Amino acid sequence: MSSTHDRLFVGLQHLLPQLALSRGMHALARVRVAPVKNLFIGTFLRHYTVNMAEAERSDPKSYESFNDFFTRSLKPGARTVDPAPDAVACPVDGAISQAGDIRGDRLLQAKGIDYTAAALLGGDEALAREFEGGSFATIYLAPFNYHRIHMPLAGTLRRARYVGGDLFSVNAATAAGVPGLFTRNERIACVFDTAAGPMAVVLVGALFVGSMSLSFAGEVTAERTRTLRDLPVTDPIVALDKGAELGRFNMGSTVIVMFARGRARLAPGLLPGSAVRFGQRLATVTP
Repeated sequence: MSSTHDRLFVGLQHLLPQLALSRGMHALARVRVAPVKNLFIGTFLRHYTVNMAEAERSDPKSYESFNDFFTRSLKPGARTVDPAPDAVACPVDGAISQAGDIRGDRLLQAKGIDYTAAALLGGDEALAREFEGGSFATIYLAPFNYHRIHMPLAGTLRRARYVGGDLFSVNAATAAGVPGLFTRNERIACVFDTAAGPMAVVLVGALFVGSMSLSFAGEVTAERTRTLRDLPVTDPIVALDKGAELGRFNMGSTVIVMFARGRARLAPGLLPGSAVRFGQRLATVTP
C-alpha cells in the first residue's frame, strides 16, 4: 500500500465506531441460519486462501456459524510441537511483526515507535520489571490464519488481566501509524511461571474482534472503557502443558510473548514479515 493509502486507512479508523462495528461483527459471526452463515463463509473463502485440508472439518458447510469456522480446529498431526525440553514453541500461526530484546522496559512496535512493558501489562510496574532487558516476539495473525493460541512452554498461571481499550486494526500499516497501538487496544495479559522464569502471553484485540476466549475463563467480550479486571487464576490453579490451547481469537489479531532477561534466546530468522507456525521453535530456554 502507498503511504497515502496507509495514512487514509489509519485516519479512517479514528473516525469509525470501533466498538459498535465489533459488536455487530460479533453478532453476525454467530448467526446459525444456514444460508446466511454459508454465504458469509463462502465470501470469506473467495477473498482469502485458507487451507481447509488441514482443518479437522474440511467441509466449510459443516460449521455451525462463521465464528465456528473462523476458530476451527486442526486435524491431529497437522502441527508438530517441538518436543525438545529447551524448545519454546511458537503459540500461533502468523507472521512476525517485531522480535528482539526488550530495551530496558521498552518493546519495539514499528520503526521509530515503541511502548513499555508496564503499559502492555495494564500498568503493573512491579510485574513489568520482571521482563526488563528480556526478549519478546510480536506475531500478527492474518484473517486466513489458524486462530487458536497455544502455550509456548508448560506453565502455571500467575496473573490474567483484562484491559479494556480501543479496537484499531493491528496490521503493519496501523502499527506504523498509531503510537502505542498495542497498549491502546483491548487486550488480555497472561503471566505464567515456567521453567524459563516468568513468561507473558498477551492477546491483543483488534477491529472486528468482538471477543477473545481463554481456555480457563471462557469468552471475554470487548469493552470500550479502559477498565481493568483480573480473571480467576487460583480456583482451581491453572496449569497448562506446552502446546495446550490457551485461547482463541474470534477474528484476527496479535499475540505478544515476553521472557525475562537471559532466560530465552530467540530463534534466528525472526524478521518482520517472516511466516511462523504454531509448534515451531520460537526460542530456546537458556540455563
